[in-house]
Amino acid sequence: MPVKIILGAQWGDEGKGKLVDVVASESDYVIRYQGGANAGHTVYISGKKYVLHLLPSGILTPGIKCILGNGMVIDPDAFFEELEFLDKNEIDYKNRIFISDRAHIIFPYHKIIDQHSEKSLNNHKIGTTGRGIGPAYVDKFNRKGIRVAELFSDDILKLRLEKNINYFNKILVEQYFQQPLKFEDILEKTKIIAKQLEPFVVDSSKIVFDAWKAKKSLLLEGAQGSLLDIDFGTYPYVTSSNPISGGASSGSGLPPTAIEEVVGVMKAYITRVGEGPFPTEENNKIGEKLREEGNEFGATTGRPRRCGWFDAIAAQYSVRINGLTSFALTKLDVLDTFDEIKICTSYEYNGKSIDNFPASLHVLTQCKPIYKSFPGWKENISEIKNIIDLPQNTKNYILAIENYCGIPAKYISVGVNRRQIIRQ
Repeated sequence: MPVKIILGAQWGDEGKGKLVDVVASESDYVIRYQGGANAGHTVYISGKKYVLHLLPSGILTPGIKCILGNGMVIDPDAFFEELEFLDKNEIDYKNRIFISDRAHIIFPYHKIIDQHSEKSLNNHKIGTTGRGIGPAYVDKFNRKGIRVAELFSDDILKLRLEKNINYFNKILVEQYFQQPLKFEDILEKTKIIAKQLEPFVVDSSKIVFDAWKAKKSLLLEGAQGSLLDIDFGTYPYVTSSNPISGGASSGSGLPPTAIEEVVGVMKAYITRVGEGPFPTEENNKIGEKLREEGNEFGATTGRPRRCGWFDAIAAQYSVRINGLTSFALTKLDVLDTFDEIKICTSYEYNGKSIDNFPASLHVLTQCKPIYKSFPGWKENISEIKNIIDLPQNTKNYILAIENYCGIPAKYISVGVNRRQIIRQ
């Protein structure tokens, strides 16, 4: 059975949640391999909207086992809020949710430091959600983090938590002029959390490896997008983990040799939330129309997304760094009313054409998009079930993106609901 990765190939918000939800019905396990509750995956089922931040989107499909992998940072408050959400919506999750004992925990001090750090940047903000993701990953790589496994060792937990709180209190008081956190209060709450989390905690690396060996179907779900990757994204305006396919192995415990298929999710246009360079951004009426037609507001923050035309240079870069075998093209129906649709086919920098996604933000910020224009189809495609039945101009647009990316469009989304997806 296949091991498949579904990941974002742009700046996030590409519609991964819907695709994972659709493909999950063919899977035995869905594994989130990085990120935390800063990810907002939105799924519509029978017209009803479900927004998940921490749990894999596969939880909405009965019987699918969902794993929060070792590469994640877990916010216990967000986790229990999502369980309440599942209870409220009568979604059975008994014996279906598992948390890696090697995942790291987000503590209150991570969130507070995250928020104050972002505020202090003034005009140089990163655009963080303020949910403690970055500081938790910093602690992880500073060897100061507290993993899920440590929650059940009282002596280790007490020692590390006290040391961390003392460290962060000094920053809060001296740098941000805030009141210090109370160690005893956080320790007591953490012990309660540990008891509540314990039924979900497993050695997830063994579970996924055994499942692979038993030829179960595994789906690895990424959060955020490839252009926000800590190594390959528009640094420093990036997330704090590796959403690219390379992060799937290290964040789940599966060996790279297990992975057979990598599907990149791309919008038929492109968006970005927060700060950072965006060559094809349309900060005008076109961008406003894309935002309005696509309902482009963050599922986690509610922030309006910056919108622009499809960027083939960025797409080619994602294909390369992820080893994409195919892609899903989402929100194609958003373009139904446009007379003209554009694809950026190269950049102009200092009077010269470049066809690679530059590492330097100085260069990327000054890149001007060179476009190829396509006529719009001016038809409602939201109820079309087969690629053959799409308008010819729509098919031409899809084919152009396939040619620029060098890989096929395996899935084409023409609406928000599960059924509004075309497979090739």
